[in-house]
Amino acid sequence: MKRNILIIPGDGIGQEVTTWGKQVLESIAQKYNHEFVFDEAIMGHTAIEATGDPLPQETLEKAKASDAILFGAIGHAKYDNDPSAKVRPEQGLLKIRKELGLYANLRPILLFDELLDASSLKPEVLRGTDILFFRELTGDVYFGEKKRNEDNTFASDLMNYHRYEVERIARKAYEAARTRSKKLCSVDKANVLETSRLWREVVQEIAAEYPDVETEHMFIDNAAMQLVKNPKKFDVVLTANLFGDILTDEASQIAGSMGMLASASIGDGTGFFEPIHGSAHDIAGQNKANPLASILSVALMLDIAFGLQDEAKAVTSAVADTLKAGWRTGDIANSSTPQDKILGTNEMGQKVLEFIK
Repeated sequence: MKRNILIIPGDGIGQEVTTWGKQVLESIAQKYNHEFVFDEAIMGHTAIEATGDPLPQETLEKAKASDAILFGAIGHAKYDNDPSAKVRPEQGLLKIRKELGLYANLRPILLFDELLDASSLKPEVLRGTDILFFRELTGDVYFGEKKRNEDNTFASDLMNYHRYEVERIARKAYEAARTRSKKLCSVDKANVLETSRLWREVVQEIAAEYPDVETEHMFIDNAAMQLVKNPKKFDVVLTANLFGDILTDEASQIAGSMGMLASASIGDGTGFFEPIHGSAHDIAGQNKANPLASILSVALMLDIAFGLQDEAKAVTSAVADTLKAGWRTGDIANSSTPQDKILGTNEMGQKVLEFIK
């Protein structure tokens, strides 16, 4: 198999973790006799510094021409502390999602038994958790009209959804539920928000097409509580952009760290694969970042974008074997982890490569 893969390291630790995502792809290509052709592009703060644009046209053209994209992270503290900034790194991420039609964000909460103690939740609460989030990605308040009055005393963000946006991601979520335990929970705020009432109406209509799937509707505040109280009750979770953003970050505590969670943003064309963590500039360039989420994002790419299930399993198995051998990065270590088992970014990536080979 020959595939063209675009690497967009982005900002901060994104540049470190994608290095290991790429090396894993190279190792898989060699082991299974595939040809992966790589290109690289800039986006986010790095792109603003170089071109003034968080998503340069050259990057967008490369993205559209690729078979899949491995992305690192985006953001910089200078923008977090300057709400008045007109050009921001996150604008590049929102734009590329729109341009590529990436309307469905899949975030599997993959729990490794070896990391049960890395979470702040009790092991008996966590054990057996297996959740797949479907977060709608191109609608909601992130893309609505934004206003602020001239004397800076009022601001608003328009939350909106079209019926077709809910229909298409709901169908993807139901199709996935059919391959799992045939349970789907749709999360909204239909008791308050009109957009959520439309969301629930549409999901109820789509549910009728999948009578073999058990459907539950849950308000976002209850879902946030249940996620930490009893995460095993969830299987496939379907939700809107804003709610999904918050819930999946909360769910990182189930896996022990954001450094363990991969995601896939898909539509009807090129897929976009990335760890859910941010740019973490406070540890950037210090060989402290956990590369496993980026490596697990490669597994999603191999499976979802290329249909290479055996190769994807080889990657996840290598990560599992690395953890079983006791190796940890600082974010997933605990007080009982021997110091000689705590590795930096590069050393952890090398261990995974050794298990793949």
